[in-house]
Amino acid sequence: MASPYYETMTIKPGSRPEPKPELILANWRAELDSADLYRFMASKEREAARATLLRDMAAAEIRHAQVMERGLNDLGIPLPTHRLSFQTRILKTIVRCCGPRLIYPLLHGTEMTAGTDYAAQDASTAALAAEERSHARALGQITQTTTSRTESWHSSGGGGTLRATVFGVNDGLVSNVSLIMGFAGASADAKFVLLAGLSGLLAGATSMAAGEYVSVKAQRELYERQIELEAAELSVTPEEEVGELAAIYEAKGLTTEEAEAVARRLTADPAVALDTLVREELGLDPNQLGSPLAAAVSSFLAFAVGAFLPVVPYFFGASAVLVALSLVLTGVALFSVGAIISIFTGKSITFSGGRQLVIGGVAATVTFGLGSLIGVATGV
Repeated sequence: MASPYYETMTIKPGSRPEPKPELILANWRAELDSADLYRFMASKEREAARATLLRDMAAAEIRHAQVMERGLNDLGIPLPTHRLSFQTRILKTIVRCCGPRLIYPLLHGTEMTAGTDYAAQDASTAALAAEERSHARALGQITQTTTSRTESWHSSGGGGTLRATVFGVNDGLVSNVSLIMGFAGASADAKFVLLAGLSGLLAGATSMAAGEYVSVKAQRELYERQIELEAAELSVTPEEEVGELAAIYEAKGLTTEEAEAVARRLTADPAVALDTLVREELGLDPNQLGSPLAAAVSSFLAFAVGAFLPVVPYFFGASAVLVALSLVLTGVALFSVGAIISIFTGKSITFSGGRQLVIGGVAATVTFGLGSLIGVATGV
């Protein structure tokens, strides 16, 4: 049975949609972006086999772009100058700083989406869907082998560590600019606004770190308990565990005899048996249960970076110009965070960035208004 990720729309013969210039142009840009990104990743990939695969994928994306070019030529549309998109530039920056491993899950999802989208388009584009799905499968294989190393503390797929960092920065930005605007609305002196901002930074970052530590610690202890129970069951009722493992492999497509033979071979060694049962029955990697300390440190730093930006101008006073500078700095940061989030959501940069800007702006406006009311009411 095919994976639901690769299911595509059913198109009746002769009912393919007509080529749409704007769609072909968008595809052309995306293919050239992908080719550039894969070539760059290949230059940073330490494993020769993966580097070769990435170069092959880059060459395939160039071929796809050429198909799009022919489609545009047939429609009489001249090719514009190609410029890398914001998302691609951000991804290249991440690769440059952290290596390619961090973005394999993101690209896996992108290629899956491309395969499905292409299959529902005009005939020339639909012919490329199979190769896009092949790229998705290859990236999925790489993701499975790299996730445990790139997301050792909080693996959630799709670039979980990167995503958690981005949202941590966003939390720091929105919460601290709201706090600062509340004090500013009450017409507090610069030193009080600065003190409030730094206190909010430390309190928020510490709270985030503590919460993440407790969450990951509890999760790790739960997993360890499950592994202990599995070890006890294997020791007390080994035949039942062999039967459970055989049932798992039978459900995956093996015959009853094949599944039982595989299960008995794997459970002949107690250590291998426990490792296999934990992976197959519980879906856990015994060697990668998450690091509470790493989770706490990452959360603290991400929140602190976001929370610090609105505070910076208040080190120099609280004039109207500096307050405006704080808002502008925060606004740029919020829009940038939204733009980066668009990498995960597939939404446009303008939409995602604008949405973050509006949400942050509303929060700051509300707290500024409440701060003003409290200041008037209390005579602060």
